[in-house]
Amino acid sequence: MRFPENVEYGDIVKGLPIEPESCDGVYCSHVLEHLPLDGFRAALKNTYAVLRHGGTFRLVLPDLEYLAKQYVSSPSNDAALVFMRETFLGHEGRARSLKGFIASWLGNSQHLWMWDYKSIEPELERAGFVGIRRAFLGDSPDSRFREVENEERWGNSLGVECWKPGEHRTHYLREVDLKFDEVKAA
Repeated sequence: MRFPENVEYGDIVKGLPIEPESCDGVYCSHVLEHLPLDGFRAALKNTYAVLRHGGTFRLVLPDLEYLAKQYVSSPSNDAALVFMRETFLGHEGRARSLKGFIASWLGNSQHLWMWDYKSIEPELERAGFVGIRRAFLGDSPDSRFREVENEERWGNSLGVECWKPGEHRTHYLREVDLKFDEVKAA
């Protein structure tokens, strides 16, 4: 089974059937790279809309910077082939039958836009998110994200966590900062 039974499907580009400002958190794993740039921006806008003030958006996707460094540092004559396969940017063949064309068109297996931290951060800022930071498997202050995170999907990937501005989150951050200062002083 690809996803747990409790996963609900929807189209984040068109907008999910979720009330605005009704979610404390949104988790997105290896989805955004399958969208063209305009679809990606619509997905960010729609994600922002469903989050409550102070709600967290956590995402993981392939890390273009990591993949590019692997490509550049590889001495192999096949480095470009490996890069294209690992990024899902290339096509090794073309579907010639109607059935093959439809499967290719509807399959969503190709990556349409790749991201690294320095390129995704300003996109998240433009969408209104704040507190944007690199995230790592299991490091969210909200333990509910650990229930859905999968180590396999985080390997050599880019994780990001941010939130929709709001009083609830500001209060939480002050609490965390205060606790950190107490630990530092001890």
